[in-house]
Amino acid sequence: MARVQLKNIVKRFSTSTAVEQMSLDIADGEFLVLLGPSGCGKTTTMRMVAGLEDPSEGEVWIGDRCVNALEPKDRDVAMVFQSYGLYPNMTVAQNIGFPLKIRGLSAAEIEPQVMKAARQVELTDYMDRRPKELSGGQRQRVALARAIVRQPAVFLMDEPLSNLDAKLRVTMRAHIKHLHHALGVTTIYVTHDQIEAMTLADRVVVMSRARVQQIGRPQDIYDQPANLFVAGFIGSPPMNLLSELAASAAGGSDVVLGVRPEDLRVLPAGTPGALVDGEVFTVELTGDSTYVTLKAGEQLVTAKESKHFRAEVGQRLAFGAEPARCHRFDAKTGLRLPLMSPLHLPPCPPEHTA
Repeated sequence: MARVQLKNIVKRFSTSTAVEQMSLDIADGEFLVLLGPSGCGKTTTMRMVAGLEDPSEGEVWIGDRCVNALEPKDRDVAMVFQSYGLYPNMTVAQNIGFPLKIRGLSAAEIEPQVMKAARQVELTDYMDRRPKELSGGQRQRVALARAIVRQPAVFLMDEPLSNLDAKLRVTMRAHIKHLHHALGVTTIYVTHDQIEAMTLADRVVVMSRARVQQIGRPQDIYDQPANLFVAGFIGSPPMNLLSELAASAAGGSDVVLGVRPEDLRVLPAGTPGALVDGEVFTVELTGDSTYVTLKAGEQLVTAKESKHFRAEVGQRLAFGAEPARCHRFDAKTGLRLPLMSPLHLPPCPPEHTA
């Protein structure tokens, strides 16, 4: 295990900057997630840690060594990619043990280590199979076991679940979470999926357009987004960002009011003190809850209700919100503003039962 430090890292390509002035201090044993949309610089950042890209400026430290001049094989890291990278002519056991074989270990030394890694990802019943005989989730577990068997100082995982269906992603998230708990190895995990980030990370680094937007624990980023990008990127559905509708309530036309769907309350149309009034645009039952979206002017605003909630498309309703559950952002800079005390919202009327 090892501490990883990125010190004033910059990565430039001929016509663009992929990573701009990034500094990170990743604790020994921490699970850090780099989160952001395609092209934000998250994979490039991880590739610089691995040694697959050289930083244009700055230093990469693993443990007590600056590793800028070291080849990937000398950095004591193990990578798990979106593509599993398995050898089709090898069995599961041979794929897992391959890193040890190229180190020159004997078969007697390799076998117990391979079996230990296989047990950790529940693959012992598949050791004689070849990759084509495995499901996507099983192949990804082989890739994880191959990384585990190396006993690296750092795990690097680049979108490892992207090729899996939704149900398998949930299962594999659980495997990865449990493995990190069991192994305690410093892990850098790259994803565009904010659910993966929220469920796996000790800390999340949110990136956009080559820059870090916010660093923090998942709950802190969710509860206190640093800017409009983070507010709109984190959460499913994302935070409602109201501009023209809420200008007076939020404190002027240069302020955007943010409210998460679970913090909105459905009210009868015309209720005094309502934040939003409009026609029902859609009602979506997800099983354990219902999302109801109103169209108010040109904006769509979504609230989360119970699974028993019922409404008809076209029906007029209103949404209310407690002032303490609202967020304010500067419309020009996008930065989070302090909550006004009190926010210019009337108290939310009593809950309406639809």
